[in-house]
Amino acid sequence: MKTKSSIIFGIHPVNEAIRSGKPIDKVLLKHGLKNETFPGLFSTLREMKIPYQYVPVEKLNRITGKNHQGIIALTSEVEYTDLDNLVPLLFEQAKLPAVVLLDGITDVRNLGAISRSAECAGLDAMIIPAKGSAQINSDAIKTSAGALNNIPVCRVNSLPDAARYLHDSGFQLVAATEKADDYIYKADFTRPMAIILGAEDTGIDPKLLRMADTLVKIPMYGTIQSLNVSAAATVFFYEVVRQRNFQKD
Repeated sequence: MKTKSSIIFGIHPVNEAIRSGKPIDKVLLKHGLKNETFPGLFSTLREMKIPYQYVPVEKLNRITGKNHQGIIALTSEVEYTDLDNLVPLLFEQAKLPAVVLLDGITDVRNLGAISRSAECAGLDAMIIPAKGSAQINSDAIKTSAGALNNIPVCRVNSLPDAARYLHDSGFQLVAATEKADDYIYKADFTRPMAIILGAEDTGIDPKLLRMADTLVKIPMYGTIQSLNVSAAATVFFYEVVRQRNFQKD
């Protein structure tokens, strides 16, 4: 059964929604539930790459006062794209692909703003982790001005695995970090590329940083010495645009 707040609750409705391919953002399970309680559910969630989380029953009761049977699915506002299918398609279309990996972006407004800039700059996809990312909800859609309905969003279980797959597929991995020695203008964005952006407080995971081919930063001349991550993303995206479309011979 589905409520107005875009949730589905109860084992059979949740299972049916997952199997039918309905976009699911996350599944909430009551603490203590075991696989024996819901046979096959956990393998289905892993197979469909749907994140799940154990929560106190009180949280489930606050979401709905009806008989949720210890399980609630939060529906997604967008349909996720499979990265393994997208990459070959981009090359088949003779594109020079550019994508962005978002590590630890948990604010929905930042996520929405980044997607808006990415779509305007012509990027081919946004890649987010199944855990530790902002939910794509109505606020994110609103902030994106609808861009989240137009740019493919790939949700992956592991950003390092996704980065490795992109690198093996011919993508250059460019990480945006203040720890870099070089500015973004020294990077070559005229190749297939994946820009890696991290949260403002924690930055990019060290494992991802070590995988990057290039580390670059944005020059800072003011006293604050930092940009909001969505503003920084826009600078990176339009350097891609500049190099690919307006570079002088």
